[in-house]
Formats: sequence, structure tokens, C-alpha cells
Amino acid sequence: MSADKYTKLGNQIYAYIGGMQNIKSLYHCMTRLRIDIKDMSKVDVAGLEKVDGVLGVVKGETLEIVLGPGVNAKVATSMVSQAGVKENDPFPENTGNQTTYEQDKSEVSEKAAQVHAAHKASLKQTWWRKILQHISAIFIPLIPAFIGAGLISGVAGILRNMLTAKMLPMSWNLGVTVLGMIANGLFMYLNIYVGINTAKEFGATAGLGGIIGGIVYLPGVVAPTTIPNIFDGKPLAAGQGGIIGVLLAVWLMSYVEKFFHKYITDSLDLIFTPFLTLLIMGLLTVFAIMPFAGWVSNSLVGGINWILKVGGPFAGFILGLAFLPMVMFGLHQILTPIHLQMIQKLGYTPLLPILAMAGAGQVGAAIALWVKCRKNKQLTKLIKGALPVGILGVGEPLIYGVTLPLGRPFITACIGGGIGGAVIGAFHNVGSIAIGTSGIALIPLIANNMWWAYCLGLLAAYAGGFIATFFWGVPKGANVAKNENGTLVGTVPANNTIKKVNNSNAVKSEKATVNFVAPVSGQLEEMTSVNDDVFSKKMVGDGFAVNPSDGKILAPTDGKIVTVMSTKHAITMTSAKGGLEILLHFGLDTVDLKGAPFDIKVKEGQTVKGGTVLAQMDIAAIKAAGKDPVVITAVTNMKQVAKMSAVKPGKIQAGQSVLEVTTK
Repeated sequence: MSADKYTKLGNQIYAYIGGMQNIKSLYHCMTRLRIDIKDMSKVDVAGLEKVDGVLGVVKGETLEIVLGPGVNAKVATSMVSQAGVKENDPFPENTGNQTTYEQDKSEVSEKAAQVHAAHKASLKQTWWRKILQHISAIFIPLIPAFIGAGLISGVAGILRNMLTAKMLPMSWNLGVTVLGMIANGLFMYLNIYVGINTAKEFGATAGLGGIIGGIVYLPGVVAPTTIPNIFDGKPLAAGQGGIIGVLLAVWLMSYVEKFFHKYITDSLDLIFTPFLTLLIMGLLTVFAIMPFAGWVSNSLVGGINWILKVGGPFAGFILGLAFLPMVMFGLHQILTPIHLQMIQKLGYTPLLPILAMAGAGQVGAAIALWVKCRKNKQLTKLIKGALPVGILGVGEPLIYGVTLPLGRPFITACIGGGIGGAVIGAFHNVGSIAIGTSGIALIPLIANNMWWAYCLGLLAAYAGGFIATFFWGVPKGANVAKNENGTLVGTVPANNTIKKVNNSNAVKSEKATVNFVAPVSGQLEEMTSVNDDVFSKKMVGDGFAVNPSDGKILAPTDGKIVTVMSTKHAITMTSAKGGLEILLHFGLDTVDLKGAPFDIKVKEGQTVKGGTVLAQMDIAAIKAAGKDPVVITAVTNMKQVAKMSAVKPGKIQAGQSVLEVTTK
């Protein structure tokens, strides 16, 4: 994707979210844009999901647009550059930016108004959503640091083991020491980084947050001097309470600082606010928060270890099974401080390898879909693009681009994750020394030389996801023959951007005369009268239209049903003689109604006679949605047509002859 394509994708996103003026701030994480929206009623989620390059959209107070690794960073850079701000900075209040896409989308605003109530319901802000939002904002900026430092630490660990086994000369020891020093630049001072980010998130001074994070290390306290724990009298240990203590302390500090800012006069604010804030929060952190957070931390880490030890494979299965739904709803963010706390306490987190199996289950499911759905070029193209990063541990492209839209593969992928989790759980002590990655990229980070057990878990999850999906997880419509752009092979796309398809595999047939009957009662019209250029200009092909007075739709001729669109607004068929390819399209823009007003009576592959009932449509519901219910019948392979009789507009009854087509 070239630079101007990133700009184009950014402009399309602007168009469907209400423009720059509807954004408070924007930043990106590993795979998605995270946009703080002012007015969610102006966001057209359905439109966003159809944008080429958008893998998925997660609704919440923060709108998450899944673009995939690499692409999201470049699109984010383009979007903030156009606004003249940096990521996470507030967008200008008054921007005149109106992209060309926005100028062309008046109907998007109308759709947004229709879904306003649904958005309101889905965006109800709860206390736990707020917590997840804050945790996400605090730790996501640190993810690249976790990955970089973690992998360096992993490489250093591998080299250290090779030195111990005398597989490398001792002269390598200096290099290993330097690598460890680089990695520890993050892990030794992690509390400080977290303190700074927490202060930023809660509107406090970043430097003060860093100091509170540093206090947890008890700087300057050396033996025999000790600070007693107010709960049990035992000496406090440096780092006691860890990440949990820092989060709690800096969150409270933000309120203390804001209190002093409010009540101390401006001339003294700069001096006394930081002094009093640090004094109060420093004492509170050392004598109350550290002991309390230490108890919470010990209970949490001990409890998780107990569950994994007692539950073993069963606990691993449940955790591996449940992690993908957690990712889908954004709940996985709550695990980040838990992982980090376990790393600080144990030197590794036993949770991460188990949860990483969920992504491996996705990989297995995707491979199964690739094997079984080779005719669907659009799906296999998505899989080929998302699979490499999925193997490396970035699962969102597979989740939002492949398995979740299909439904059943998402469930079977979860089962694969559970199987892998059970294998990891059976070994008890498989842990990761850092977070931020999974898949095969996690192998160098596995502690205690248990990388082989982690690899067994990966293979089990791959196999479990593959088998479950291959036999039970492939939806009926997934193996429909499609081109890479989503159009049906030999037919036309399922929306009103229909282009004529040159089908080299068209049925070759002897010259024949095919009689067409009206599929529905109403007012017969020529194709040129349809209020849509795609049909009226015969881009699809030629035929006729009926403004219906009745919702019962019949087969216009003898033939075979080729495709029933997933949105139920169109059916394609081939004629029993002459090799004509026929499109029946029920209404204009009715793809947006997602099948609600339609009841399809036939199945793909079914042979029908002219006059067979194909579908029932609710004309009143279509009109209430602001759509035209016109029923269109079009021959799409006009190269097969030698002669077509003229259509005589007027009142018509379903089943009455209206058109005669002679084939070549």
C-alpha cells in the first residue's frame, strides 16, 4: 500500500466517522486505530466495515478500527498529520476539513440518524468499561518497549544457556551482559514508566507520577534500616505491591494534585502543589498503599498459581477457550497489570503462554478455511494476508477479517485455543518472561527452558483449530465461488456497485428461446426506468423491472438457483436452456437492510420451474426504511443473447409472460 493509499484510507475513515471535527483524539496500538469520538451518532459503523482495508470495527466509547499491523501506524500518522496534531493530542475544535469522500456521502448521515438509538445503547458507560479504557491507555504505549526489551532478554537468555552448556566461548559473556543491561532498562524501572503514563491518563503531572512509581523501589533504604509494614510489622520489600500499587497510588495522587490546583492561589501553585502532593502521596504510598497492594499482589499471584496447579489441563482449556471472546470485547486489557505483577513476583507470567493458544487456534481455523474454501478467492486472499501475522501472534486480522464475520469458525478457533491451553496447563510451569507478543514470536521469551512445551501447545492449538473447523466450522456460504473483489464468479456482486462479470466458464448451450414471466405482480417497466444508473444504464445487463403490488416473488423461468445472497436481497440463477445467467434483485440499496424484510424459500443448487415461489418480501417494511421495493430481472451474460423482445410497460400479474430471449 503506497503512501497516498494510506492517506486515502484515512480520508475514508474520516468520512464515515463525521470528519476531523468529530474527533477528540486518536492513537494506534498493535493492530487498530483507537479514536475518541465526540458524537457517536455521526459514526456510520456499517459504512466503515465496508471500506477496503478495514478488517473490523469495535464499538465502544473509544471507537476501535482494526487495520492490521503496520497499516494502522501509517494510517494514524496520515490522519493526525492532516489535523496538524500528534497522536493522543486533542484535535482542533474547529476544522474545516471536509474530505471528498464526506462530500459524496449524504446518505451516510441519514443512516447514522437511523442507528443513533442503537449506538446510545451500546455506548452506555459502565465503571468497568472506564477501568478497561484507562488500563488500555496506560499500557498500550509501552507495548513496543515490552516487545523489544522482551525479545532482547529472550535472546540473552538463550545465549546464557548456551554459555552454561559450553556451546559458546566465554568471550561471549560480555555481549550477553550488555544485552541483559539493555533489556533491564525497561524491566528494572517499569514502575516509573507506569507511574508516568498513569499520571498522564488521569490528568496529573507526569513527573510526579514517575516519582511515585520510583518510591515503590524504596530508594536509599539499605540494611540495617527498614520500614515496617503497618499490617504485620515485617519490613517492607523494595517493589512491594508493584504495578498494582503504582496504579492505585498515582490514581489517588491525581485527585490530590487537582485539589491543590483548585484551592492554592496561582502565585503559589507551582511551588506548593507539587511539594504537598509528593509529601502526602509519598507517605501514603510507603505506609499504606505498598503494604495493601503487596497483600493484593501476593493473593492474586498465589491464587492464579493455585488455580493453574490444581486445575491443570482443565484450567488451561477454559482460559484458552475464553481468551478470544475477551479480546473481542476488549476485556483482555485488564490482564496486562496482572501479567506484569506476576513477572515482578515470579520472574515470569504463566498466564500468557496459555492465553497465546487462542491465537494459535485462530491460525488452525484459518488454514482449515483456506483448504475447504479454495473457490472463495476473496476469503483466501484475506487469509493469506492475515495468516503470517497471526502465526507471529497478532490475531486481530484473523479475528475481524476471517473467523468472526463467518461465525462458526470463531467458535471452533476458540476450541482450538482451549486444546492448546490444556496442553500448556498440563506442564504447570510454562511461563513468559515478558509480554507484548505471542505465537511463535513468544518462543524466545519462555522461561525455565520450557520452550518445547510451549511449542507442543502451539501445535496442539493449530491442530485443534484446524480439525474443529474443517469438520464442523465451515458455514454454508463460505465456499461460494467468489473473485478477489468479492463478486460472485459468473454472476454479479451483492450490492448496487455491480459490474458486468466476464465469465469464461459460462454455460455453452445450443440456440434456444427462453420465455420470461413476471416474478411479481405490479407495474411492469423497462430497465431504463429503474432509479439507479447501474440498472438503468444496463451495466449489469438487460431485462425488465416491476414496481410490486404483492410481496410474493416467483421464478421468471425454468432453471437452477446458483446463489442466494447472505443479505437475502438478491438471487442468481441459470436458465434451464440457452445458458442465460439471471439476476433477481429485490429493491434498491436493500443490502443495507441485512435480510430483515426478506424470506427466501429456495436453496442454492435447487432446480426450479417458472412460477416457483422464490421469496417473500415485506414491501411496507422496505418503504418504511426509505428504500425502493422495485424487483429487477436482468440477464447478465448478454453476449449469449441474440435477440430480446421489447418490454411493454403496464399492469402485470405474477406468472404472466413479459419477455422472450433468443440465445446464440
